[in-house]
Amino acid sequence: MQGLGKILIIAGVVLILAGLFFLFSSRIPFIGKLPGDILVKRENFTFYFPLATSILLSILVSLILYLVRKFS
Repeated sequence: MQGLGKILIIAGVVLILAGLFFLFSSRIPFIGKLPGDILVKRENFTFYFPLATSILLSILVSLILYLVRKFS
């Protein structure tokens, strides 16, 4: 049961961090405006795909999970 408790605590911390990120993401100047983010604007259509931002966030999350596994 201790393993399940650790997993729930880590999942809770990750959810809190994700919530804070979404809450304050408009105040972070480079999020969503990196070179490599795709933006297509047409007359009645706008398509936005944050490719570079997604890759950067994936690397950060992978690094955090690696460190959590290594030190727990």
